[in-house]
Formats: sequence, structure tokens, C-alpha cells
Amino acid sequence: MNDADWISFDEALALVLDAVSPLETVRVPLSAALGRSLARDAKAVAPHPPWDNSAMDGFAVRIDEVRGASPERPVVLPISDDIPAGAFPSGPLEPGSVARVMTGAPVPEGATGVVRVEHTDGGPDERVSIFDDADGERHIRFLGEDVKAGDTVVERGEELGAAAVALLASAGLDQVDVGRRPRVGVLANGDELADFDEFDEVRAGRKIMNSNGHALAAQIADSGAEPVPLGIARDDPDDLHRCLARAGACDAIVSAAGVSVGEHDYVKQVLDELGFERSFWRLRMRPGSAAVFGLLGGRPFWGVPGNPASALVTYETLVRPAIRKMTGFARPCRRPLQCVAAHDLRGPRDVLSFVRVLIGSAESGVLTARLSGPQGSGNLGSMLADGLLAIPVGTDAIGAGDRVDVIPLREWASPA
Repeated sequence: MNDADWISFDEALALVLDAVSPLETVRVPLSAALGRSLARDAKAVAPHPPWDNSAMDGFAVRIDEVRGASPERPVVLPISDDIPAGAFPSGPLEPGSVARVMTGAPVPEGATGVVRVEHTDGGPDERVSIFDDADGERHIRFLGEDVKAGDTVVERGEELGAAAVALLASAGLDQVDVGRRPRVGVLANGDELADFDEFDEVRAGRKIMNSNGHALAAQIADSGAEPVPLGIARDDPDDLHRCLARAGACDAIVSAAGVSVGEHDYVKQVLDELGFERSFWRLRMRPGSAAVFGLLGGRPFWGVPGNPASALVTYETLVRPAIRKMTGFARPCRRPLQCVAAHDLRGPRDVLSFVRVLIGSAESGVLTARLSGPQGSGNLGSMLADGLLAIPVGTDAIGAGDRVDVIPLREWASPA
């Protein structure tokens, strides 16, 4: 492992995605399915809506009997039925009459529309005055209009949000098969690192906080996987061996720092001793060029740089898509947003640069992207960003107003 690969980002991402496959599926209650990936198409066992129903509070009518109604010449008809939500019509709509219906209630056979109550006098007695015929053929939601029995309501690989959960419930599925959450080991490397149990050392200026371990664990959980802390490996091959031995039940491992060419960077040495099958080491990407990927005991292993911004960017671009594929999501990569640069941007011409940006909107309504702060690989604060703007290889400058692609990192809001 002494020669750097120096491959392109696209080549690296392809190698990563080709190396992983979805894990097995598990069955969970629908109440526990939020955020999971659906393992097989879900089909409706009943139509939705299950009957012709009213989209408004109002009166079911026949259009021919209310045509021409206006405030000056209202159509006055008797109320032959009253149908609240949860009830059913007593029979077909009687000719020359209307039926009072509530939203969601079934409409009687023969009705062509529901005149909303605002276009009437409310029917204070057994008769109603209709002042507008515009609803005479509107506001009926027909049986199966949304979903027909046998329709696929949610496709395999879909991330189950609130709407998908509602559709699964309407399909009668109280349990669903989803992709198993990968168990991903999180390892930090370095004599200089401390965790909360040694925070006095950080306060005294003798160590630095293991922020990478906490950040990577959070990113793993946010990707739909289960983080497994493997601890902090000191700059000693034996200690690194001990930490990696804790990963026996893990499906993948992400290790921060120790992957460069420093005298005390032992990760590559120990990986070689464990039979690591390397796919690449180093790529034309900034930050994150000193990244390692391959298989360790048949499991995906990522070595990400130790600088905080580099570690987080490398995870977002090269680890998250693979973890999501392992979890079974059909779309492992986030779709980029089309923005325009709010100001001039620069980057090295020979690598793909990811700069951290905040997203806003110009007066014209177009999305804009501006730097979130200093872009050094150690500037963790700049990762409080809305997205990563890609400056392509071969481009060393982007001008204000140029169109750019931004990989979203979180929900964004326009500045006040």
C-alpha cells in the first residue's frame, strides 16, 4: 500500500457502490417503519377512497336541477337526506331534492356534484336556497380515484416518510418488510484524542476532543444505519489491532485519521497485516484526498482523513451513498440542487473541490449559494452548511451568477 492511486472522485464512488449490496430484510411494525427502506412493493388490498365521497361540507345535487342558480334567482330545493361523516345515504338521491353531506361522507347515487355550504343559505329548515351552480359537477371524490385495489402504493427501495406510512396504512399493512440497518463501526485514531472522560486534558490544552467519532456516529445514524463505537486507537499498531477486533459484529467500518503518510500513521500497515483488499488510496478530491477504501474481512472499510471538515465531507460524498445502498434505498445519492453562485469562488484546477455553502434565494427567486465560512479542512464550523458545492476538475474559478450544483446536507431556509 505504498503507492497512491490518485483516482478521480467518480471512479472512487463507482468502486464504493460496486463493492456493497443491500443487506437482508426484516419485518417491523408500521409504527417503527419511519425512515426505513421498503424491501418490496406494497400493493393496496382495497381501493381508496372506498366509496364516492364528498370533498366539501355542502349539498349533493343533480346539475340539471341547479343550473342557472344565482343570488338574484336562487334555486330552492327540499333536503331529502342528511349524511354526516361515518354514515351512509338512505338511498339514491330523490329527484328534485338535495342531500346534506359532510366532508368524507358518501354521496348518494345520482348526485353529480356537491354545492359547498358557502354557496347556499345553509338549509336552515327542510329546504335550502342555492346561489351558485358552479359546484354542480364538482367536489365528488370517486371510488378508487386515488388508489385502486392491486395498485402499487409504495415502491421497493422507497424511504418511508409520513406520506408513505399513510399509504401503507391505507393499504392495510400493519407490518412491512424493510432493509436491515447496517451496523457500522466507528473508529478514531491518534494519541492526541480525548473523549468526555478526559475532557480535563482538553481543557488544559494537552489533548483535543474526539469530535470526529461523535460526528461520524451521527452521520451514520442519519444515513439509516446503527453506529457501533470502537473507541480511540492510540498511535500503536497493537492498540489499533485491539480496536478493530471489536468490530466482529459490524457490517462496515469507518475509521478517522491515521491514513496519511506520517511516521505515526499506522492504519495502512495494520490493514495490510489483516489482509485488507484495497480499492483505492487517495483521490483527486478536496477536502478528503487522503481517503482509503476497500474490504476488510469482506466488509467495507473507509479510512477518512482526520481533519474534521475533511472527515465529514468524505463521509457525505463517499460513505453515505454506500450505507444507504446497504440499507436498501433505491436512491443512495442525494439529488443536487441547481443554484447560482452568490459571489466568486476559487478552487484548485486538478481536483474536484467541495466547498461548504449556505443556500438562500435572490429577489428573482433563484436559489443562491454562498460560502458558509473559512474553507480550511480543520474549520469544523463551516460544516454548519446547507450543502456542498462542487467545483469540477478543470475549473479553478466560478464567477458570481454562474450556475452550480449543490449537494444538500440539510433542509435550508432563505435568510431573513
